[in-house]
Amino acid sequence: MTLRLLHYSDIENVYDDPDRLGRLAGCIDARRDDRTVVVGTGDNTAPGVLSLVTEGRQALDFFDAISPDFGTFGNHDFDYGIDRTRELVRRSPQTWLTVNVREGDDRFAAGAGTAPYATRNIGGTRVGFFGVTTPETASINPNASELTFTDPIAAAERTVSRLRDEGVDIVVALSHLGRGDEALADAVDIDVILGGHVHSERVEQLNGTLVTRPGVNGHVLLEVAFDGGSEPTVTRHRVADAPRNEDVAGRLYERKESAGLGSVVASVDDPIERTKTTTFRGESRIGNFVADAYRWATDAAVGLQNSGGIREGDPLSGEVTVGDLVSVLPFQERVVVAELSGDELLDVFRQAHDPTIGFAEHDWWHGHLSGVELVWNRAENALESATIAGREIRDDATYSLATTEYLLHSDREFPALDIDHHVETGDVQYEVLADYARRFGIDPQIEGRIAQR
Repeated sequence: MTLRLLHYSDIENVYDDPDRLGRLAGCIDARRDDRTVVVGTGDNTAPGVLSLVTEGRQALDFFDAISPDFGTFGNHDFDYGIDRTRELVRRSPQTWLTVNVREGDDRFAAGAGTAPYATRNIGGTRVGFFGVTTPETASINPNASELTFTDPIAAAERTVSRLRDEGVDIVVALSHLGRGDEALADAVDIDVILGGHVHSERVEQLNGTLVTRPGVNGHVLLEVAFDGGSEPTVTRHRVADAPRNEDVAGRLYERKESAGLGSVVASVDDPIERTKTTTFRGESRIGNFVADAYRWATDAAVGLQNSGGIREGDPLSGEVTVGDLVSVLPFQERVVVAELSGDELLDVFRQAHDPTIGFAEHDWWHGHLSGVELVWNRAENALESATIAGREIRDDATYSLATTEYLLHSDREFPALDIDHHVETGDVQYEVLADYARRFGIDPQIEGRIAQR
């Protein structure tokens, strides 16, 4: 018996690169046969420039081209509200699986075609699939706040027990839990966890369970094969080497042409990287650019951008357009001003090194700052010092902070910030970046704002 699982996840910004999306579709086409199951494990409709413009509809071009078998929800799949998500479920060819996303007393989008689990008989082997989504979603995506995300471990236990009772030979979890996959593998009798949410690749055996993640933005397709051996094998396919599906690439090129985001705002001579390494390892040029724009636009004392909000992509280089800046922050979030005491502000700075955020690696740094110089002691896991304009922060003074509206609603990132601190609402993030770029150009430098030792 040969069973092949083709696994993609978190493809997000790939829709802004029609060539790569066409090759991802082509890679799936080349590996598929009648014993193949194609699955996506969340964040495959948003974010991105085209996603923002079409409110996720651009994903239907890809789904229609590859006809996935199953998918589950990621936190970004609710970026445009639950009604839009429900529409995408109804219009896409795959069956969306979820055992822990609830709308009132019912499974989310049950009327649109979601299911808790599904089974396939392939070569005499019965395979069961189910989907789980991180319970953090309601707090990290305000557009999903009307939904309930129940305990994924308890929901998985009930579902796997039912699948085993139905005689399933292999159980496959489609997971958007991030680091929660470890707990899932430890607690539940699952053969394969196809994961997502965390943007690094992973292939690992945990407690007899194979756990995989393909990384972000459609660079890699993972193939899990059961060929009759004692353990499944995993093959990593580089999408750049695959043939291109011209139909889906052409559709995306047409969408980009009609998006109207080609206005040039500045020129960049020294390319500005926005990789996972640059955005999550401390001070970066792209982070300084964003935080400076926020502070300038609002005249706040401090600018703050969460690292996870800056999306990976090609460097900003040469002529930079509005569309390029949308790709940096592809959300309809506004810049807001919050007022905090000095004591609260210091707590915000401390939370820039938070190892508990579910999508993060343990050593990531989560904030980019403007108007501040701080020193973080990694050995002590403590803030050594922080100054604004060269002055120590007074606990009892009041300070203004410009940031993204999202952080006032999230209790996962920078929980010291909340809606009670809000005093002013500004423009949409990428519009602030565009205005700042037109006025000052784009040439941020590393200035020693964040020192880690």
